[in-house]
Amino acid sequence: MNLTLFDLDGTLIPVDSDHAFGGFMVEVGWVDASVWGRRNDEFFAQYNAGTLDLPAYIDFATSAWRARPLAEALAMRERFMAEVMRPALRPEALALVERHRAAGDLIAIVTATNVFVTTPIAQAFGVEHLIAVDLQRDADGRYTGAIEGIPSFREGKIARVNAWLQGLGAQWRDFERVTFYSDSTNDLPLLERVSHPVATNPSPSLAALATERGWPQLHLFA
Repeated sequence: MNLTLFDLDGTLIPVDSDHAFGGFMVEVGWVDASVWGRRNDEFFAQYNAGTLDLPAYIDFATSAWRARPLAEALAMRERFMAEVMRPALRPEALALVERHRAAGDLIAIVTATNVFVTTPIAQAFGVEHLIAVDLQRDADGRYTGAIEGIPSFREGKIARVNAWLQGLGAQWRDFERVTFYSDSTNDLPLLERVSHPVATNPSPSLAALATERGWPQLHLFA
């Protein structure tokens, strides 16, 4: 069996789901456009520059919805899926995942976006295994705005994949081929760890690095 890992934002979807969910919170009036929306854009720019303070961002991003009743937040997430994310699902990306599934690969999405936002997106791709940033809850089950455990971000993606494989009773060496698709240099640690890195819809910096190292480049979106 081969192992295939996919980043999500910019790789399987042509948008950043975390940033888009924040934009949706502005659109539906759950947060202030002038202040909160601008801060959301600032965090997104930090991510693209490789300077994101992830704990600060998670606290900020979840502040838009975590104080509301969970049922209300989940209903709004369904609206986000219907109005924003499902129209962003591209047949080329769905076909890529399906090709690996048909080949019998073990497949996981490994993303630095939080599990609340990404769970229904992984389900839309038919991917059972989602490794995302887990969110801490208090004794009453309410989200606190903090990260639970190791975040699946930069080097943390390797640690989280290791833990996931151990939970399945597997190790890296059990797989003849390990492929990782990503668009960002934030994922360089995991790209360097696998046997077959694929720069997918790569940022200019990742495209340059992929050219230098001879990594294949895949462009799913125009």
